[in-house]
Amino acid sequence: MTHDDGKTSTDATAGNEKGAEGTQPANGRTPSRRSLIGWGGAGLALGAVAAGGTAAALRTGSDAQPAGADATAGAAITFHGAHQAGIASAVQDRLHFAAFDVTTDDRDELIALLKEWTKAAARMTAGDAVGDGAVGGLAEAPPDDTGEALGLPPSRLTLTFGIGPTLFEKDGKDRFGLKDRRPEALIDLPQFPGDNLDKTRSGGDLCIQACADDPQVAVHAIRNLARIGMGKIAIRWSQLGFGKTSSTTPDAQTPRNMLGFKDGTRNIAGTDTAALDKHVWVGEKDEKGKAGWMAGGSYLVARRIRMHIETWDRTSLKEQEDVFGRDKGEGAPVGRKNERDEPHLKSMLPTAHVRLAHPDTNGGIRILRRGYSFTDGTDGLGRLDAGLFFLAYQRDVREGFVPLQRRLAANDALNEYIQHVGSAVFAVPPGVRNADDWWGRQLFA
Repeated sequence: MTHDDGKTSTDATAGNEKGAEGTQPANGRTPSRRSLIGWGGAGLALGAVAAGGTAAALRTGSDAQPAGADATAGAAITFHGAHQAGIASAVQDRLHFAAFDVTTDDRDELIALLKEWTKAAARMTAGDAVGDGAVGGLAEAPPDDTGEALGLPPSRLTLTFGIGPTLFEKDGKDRFGLKDRRPEALIDLPQFPGDNLDKTRSGGDLCIQACADDPQVAVHAIRNLARIGMGKIAIRWSQLGFGKTSSTTPDAQTPRNMLGFKDGTRNIAGTDTAALDKHVWVGEKDEKGKAGWMAGGSYLVARRIRMHIETWDRTSLKEQEDVFGRDKGEGAPVGRKNERDEPHLKSMLPTAHVRLAHPDTNGGIRILRRGYSFTDGTDGLGRLDAGLFFLAYQRDVREGFVPLQRRLAANDALNEYIQHVGSAVFAVPPGVRNADDWWGRQLFA
């Protein structure tokens, strides 16, 4: 986990540019999932988002405010744009992340699935039902939508799609004629000191990151995409997350991680277009030839980080603050008064997390983080299976996460209290431009 990986700026939801084509509105045959319950049920949805007003709860995708303009639970985030939503967009409260294995060997079948996935994703992010919906269809056939999101607003749902290294080549086999199109930046991550990776929680041919302010909306999205892909893909592993541990809106209150410290104080902001272009979005000249299809995309590293909660909870406050290099209450750097004061790195211990992760000690490296806390029961020994599901976007993994994690894995005092137990890396293509575009089209062109 990295705590200080960029400079502070203001609120944002870049990546879904103003003027980009919006999500497809519901037509006469396929109603919004909210409209299906009628006015009586709609009142329930309105109560859930009373702070945002009734208009937010009933708004369809076609007239929803863009991300950042309305942060209420009822808002919809535009699906189409130059970049995929869910990267620089304002971070939502809940996560359901899923990695998939592709089980079909048929290239045309895979392409057809990606087109169907994209169409369903556009509808769900707008707050609409998948296909003909969960009710009102042919009674003798399974419905097109599983139905657990009936009556719920869009909840700022974003669905972000990624492609893993094994889709290009697996066990020496060029599975879909894509081997020569694998980006050089889509590397197999090295083994870092201290890693204890569970293969059943690592890797994947494809991934979907579902973020929303309502956990049921996020779970509904993954469930329906998995159902649509049945027979062609299978879920390899998934992770639920709560309590965002970093944000792309640093003018808002900084969230805290499971160790009780503010996290992501200096994360890249969604409005900082210069920083996004430099550190997050793949440039036109980055991957010439075989991987030019990644221009406008990004690279995602996902790491499941187990925290030794019980050990941490028996550690003195002074040692906890020394480990991070910030005070626990305000979040101020050592020797400073306020959270956002410029840190004096040499005042911190050489092993302090903030000092090791700071751009000034890493040649200016910055990554955009969208991590979430998790608690997945116990480990059978009376200890919480809890920690951080770390998500980091960058322009090139070789120049972002890898050198940063090497430094942290070798020297970070925090390593006594955490362990990386799951890992994956994905190429995240550029955004879906319009209703005729689809996830991964540039790769298969």
